[in-house]
Amino acid sequence: MRLLRAERFPAFLLLGAAVLGLIVANSPVGGAVLDFSHIELAVPGTPLDLSIAHWVADLLLAVFFFGVAVELQFELTRGQLNTLGKALKPAIGAAGGVLVPIGIYLVVAWDPATRDGWPIPTATDIAFALGVLAMFGKGLPSKVRVFLLALAIIDDIVGIVFIAVLFATDVDLASLVVGVVLIAVFALLSRLVSEGNRVVLVPLMIVLALVAWAFVYSSGIHATIAGVLLGLAIRQGEGMRARHVLEPWINGLILPIFAFFSALVVIPQVSPSELSPALWAILIALPVGKIIGITLFGSIAMAVRPKGTPPEIRLPDLIAAGALGGIGFTVSLLLSSLAFADDGVLRDEATLGVLGGSTIALALSGVLVSLRARHYRRLAVAETV
Repeated sequence: MRLLRAERFPAFLLLGAAVLGLIVANSPVGGAVLDFSHIELAVPGTPLDLSIAHWVADLLLAVFFFGVAVELQFELTRGQLNTLGKALKPAIGAAGGVLVPIGIYLVVAWDPATRDGWPIPTATDIAFALGVLAMFGKGLPSKVRVFLLALAIIDDIVGIVFIAVLFATDVDLASLVVGVVLIAVFALLSRLVSEGNRVVLVPLMIVLALVAWAFVYSSGIHATIAGVLLGLAIRQGEGMRARHVLEPWINGLILPIFAFFSALVVIPQVSPSELSPALWAILIALPVGKIIGITLFGSIAMAVRPKGTPPEIRLPDLIAAGALGGIGFTVSLLLSSLAFADDGVLRDEATLGVLGGSTIALALSGVLVSLRARHYRRLAVAETV
């Protein structure tokens, strides 16, 4: 369990699952596995009738977003983003990491058939970013780590907003209201939990959470938003306890399964010129757009400081942060499946763009973070001497 709570191993597990999915999809058993992912599983007496792949993306990933939202609640109230001053500079950097990739995507893939994919390269995978920092960032100052963490968290917020606002379809207000009421009851129960009644109230909260998820799904709002709302509504102490219990399952099971199913993509047997502009737009926008956007906007944010004082985060550190931001992976894969839900070919090519762009950013960020960490270790040794 300790290994699954670490920062390095889950990132390797996630990447390995995605690579395995891509290999399996292009192997002799690929067709059978893809057919398996499309098997419909219905819950009798309910409108819930989803394929296995959609159960993974809609229900299991809601658990992941619950954990993300619990962390967001903590950071916004008692953590790195609990004041405007703390949040402003990473927020400006994150804004550049969203706007510039969108701009690059639209320049490359402006065609009406592909331009709906513009949200895809805006995401940052916080699990991968932390994994790279853990592996290569020994010696980085805490202020650099805090900036990177805040940047990734704000990117998560942006991704959640995009999912909630852009991909709601034919919203059923009655189902949504019931879901919100159930979430409010869930929040109330979380505030009544004590050691004496935990054995009764916690199972009841789990049932309420599942039913609330079902109503949010039925409302036409993407079901992962139910996980976000539950994570923001739960009492913070109970939320952190739940996140601690769920963390090994999220890292060791939920995210690898999602990565595997998302990467079940048959590589098109065509020349590069025949590939969709969406693939090239994502492939460029994730590693290049994030570096340019975060570095440019982050430099502007750091320029606002007392005269004669050095910037809080230096330019090379901003470039390393931009490279880390280009690891889109989990949320970008989800956005790919949502943006091109009605076009399987485009969805598959967008997925390849996410995998390729994230891999480039992963390699680049590993080099840049390692160089910056080495620089700070040398400074520490020089100061000691």
